[in-house]
Amino acid sequence: MRDLVITLVVFGSLPFILKRPYIGVLMWVWISVMNPHRLSWGFAYSFPFAAIIAGVTLIGLLVTKDPKKLPMTPIVVTLMAFSAWMGLTTIFSMWPNESVVMLNRVAKIMLMTFATIMLIKTKEQVKLLIWTLVGSLGYYGVKGGIFTVATGGGSIVWGPQGSYIEGNNEVALAFITIIPVMAFLYMQAQKKWVRWGMAASILLCAFAALGSYSRGALVGIAAMLFFLWLKSPKKLLLGGLMVLIVPIAITFMPDKWSSRMETINTYKEDSSAMGRINAWYMAYHLALDRPLGGGFEIYNRTAFELYAPVPDDVHAAHSIYFQALGEHGFVGLGLYLLLAFLTWRKAAWIVRMTAKREDFTWAGDLARMIQVSLIGFGVGGAFLSLLYYDVPYYLMAAVVSTGYIVEKALEAEAAAAKAAARDAARLARIEAETQAQAQAPRPAAS
Repeated sequence: MRDLVITLVVFGSLPFILKRPYIGVLMWVWISVMNPHRLSWGFAYSFPFAAIIAGVTLIGLLVTKDPKKLPMTPIVVTLMAFSAWMGLTTIFSMWPNESVVMLNRVAKIMLMTFATIMLIKTKEQVKLLIWTLVGSLGYYGVKGGIFTVATGGGSIVWGPQGSYIEGNNEVALAFITIIPVMAFLYMQAQKKWVRWGMAASILLCAFAALGSYSRGALVGIAAMLFFLWLKSPKKLLLGGLMVLIVPIAITFMPDKWSSRMETINTYKEDSSAMGRINAWYMAYHLALDRPLGGGFEIYNRTAFELYAPVPDDVHAAHSIYFQALGEHGFVGLGLYLLLAFLTWRKAAWIVRMTAKREDFTWAGDLARMIQVSLIGFGVGGAFLSLLYYDVPYYLMAAVVSTGYIVEKALEAEAAAAKAAARDAARLARIEAETQAQAQAPRPAAS
């Protein structure tokens, strides 16, 4: 039954995607982030829904008469450079065959990120994108939160199979990233039932993150909560709620959860933590030896024998930063960090430009909450291999699209003000000339 429903929804959306390609972006985000087909048990489980949606979206993008210019902002240019650099590092990768497979997967994400930037052009479309992201991850967050509360935190929360966030650590970071975006929808909601529903979703997502037993998630939650408070216009109220709720939530979790979190202070005695540090050393030494990095899929015994202090302790990168460094070298890491910096700076610009504009309150709120999301992802991602996780790229696209909307509105207002000033000056000149002619002495009659 689930297979049939998902198939009908996807194929039923295709005609609408051809007519309005931005719907294809929303469908792509839903399929790629939520992975609803992984909730089925039949043919839909491995059916290429994402490829079909992407193909139809790109066709719609080519034939649509709607504006579809890619704004060449610093963020977009940097993302292009980062994408091209990953292609170059794949050519010179240590294991080309495996690297090409991963490049194909990453290229789809980058391509659809550019499509998102091109097609999401209005306030309504930006909000639909945010709702799609929240709905896709909120499903697992609410489900995981209820599971954590029902089991007293005694079992681990996992993500959807076959996705970037399948692991407990990864899905916890996804919840941390989406909570601030939920807070944006809470602030924008006009109906009480939507506000209460979003507040409950935020709380359950937080419990789901705790129920993942992820130590990196705990650090990410702390950073996210601090910046959420820092960016909130109601610091006293939010601070009071945090002081009340956070201790209760931590006390709710069982002793085995507390014991695992305490290993953060004794990481040298934890084999998993030391394995991550060993992988970080490997990535660093590899980047020193190979300026282009090793390409995708470098986490194997051969690479560790060449570059790791402990050759037989093979681990994944367990850090978005060391993952970028090991796979794409110092240039790749620099481009990734530059992308994050430019996105943050653009969001700050949106907040500054809309500070006294009631008509753009939504844009300022969204930019602030995306900043909080990026902080949570940046801190939690320091301990996870999620360099290519698509949600941060879609949030980046939302910042670009929101900035585009604000810029166009400001340019239109500036042009209108300039035209009004020009018309006023012309009228004043005409009036002055008329008065001068009226006051001029008339020649005497002959």
